[in-house]
Amino acid sequence: MAEIIGVIEQLWRYPVKSTGGERIDSIEVDDRGLAGDRLYAVRDGAGKLGSGKNTRRFRRMDGLLRLSSRLGHRLDRPELLDPLGRPVADPTAFLRAYLQRPDVALAREDAVSHFDQLPVSVLTTATLDWVREAAPSAVVDERRFRPNVLLRTPPGTPPFVEDTWFGREGRGGTGVRLTFVRASERCAMTTAAQPGLPHAPEILKAVVHAHDCRLDALAEVAAPGRLSVGDALSLG
Repeated sequence: MAEIIGVIEQLWRYPVKSTGGERIDSIEVDDRGLAGDRLYAVRDGAGKLGSGKNTRRFRRMDGLLRLSSRLGHRLDRPELLDPLGRPVADPTAFLRAYLQRPDVALAREDAVSHFDQLPVSVLTTATLDWVREAAPSAVVDERRFRPNVLLRTPPGTPPFVEDTWFGREGRGGTGVRLTFVRASERCAMTTAAQPGLPHAPEILKAVVHAHDCRLDALAEVAAPGRLSVGDALSLG
């Protein structure tokens, strides 16, 4: 018998990688993940993607998290919003001036995935509440961890319950099946300032100390469908 592990409280997608995202009530999910999630990124002249860190694929570009993005019902053109939440007319021109980098442009995903790891991140309210207790001086909410799904778990659910899902399949919404694989390895983006959230290094310190820098459940999409706020998620 399927075990209900929670109810979807929030759905998020991030149309432009490393910027603030948009909350949505219902969304299609396919093999790539939530429709439009990380479909665009800020790409520099060397082909690296704007991020909060430097790696083989990513280039640290401070300030992206102070911006936000949204798609609405269209996937062909994202809307970029400045730090005050105002839409910008020409995203590429704005980004070049804002980042002081003449080689950047807003680019749609092509052969190279924009995802850091796997396409869907699920975070429970039990784990988020633990972070609030572990870092009481910080302003904590789900935006620090950039989940796609914030799952409201029953009272008494232990923090990091997501670890118990790995290797199992979650089912929810209309036909969606998610194969849970592992947790995200967290970086300084969890501590970075963004609108309404000041810099908070104590958050990452708490997660590193208590849970080896890991937090959430990352999943691959085993079957497409649609997810909506209020849907139950169960383990098969």
